[in-house]
Amino acid sequence: MRFWIYHAMTWPQISFVAEDHKGRIVGYVLAKIDEPEDENEVPHGHVNSISVIRSYRRLGLAKKLMLLSQEAMESVYNASYVTLHVRKSNQAAIGLYRDSLGFKVAQVEKKYYADGEDAYSMRLSLKK
Repeated sequence: MRFWIYHAMTWPQISFVAEDHKGRIVGYVLAKIDEPEDENEVPHGHVNSISVIRSYRRLGLAKKLMLLSQEAMESVYNASYVTLHVRKSNQAAIGLYRDSLGFKVAQVEKKYYADGEDAYSMRLSLKK
């Protein structure tokens, strides 16, 4: 729980929720900014988590949440790119990130997840 609160309090401008007509949360994106470790690096965003309730999927909510977060990363923090990790088996998410949003696979991270599954580390340039 501390992880979620820390992100929401530290970078509130880049995390978003989607609500239904009754005000219930049906989706969210939780993101952070990775500050440069030296003066030659640039700040970049990282999407830690995104989820949409199953009955609200395929309505464009995940794409909208991602776009809102990406736009805020660039405008508020001057982030030059955004990264995320996705399970190699999650074809729906890979399709969203790659085909709809333009992310590219930067590398494969072996046994990234606790169950031993590999992850794609994906990256999208925010600078046009």
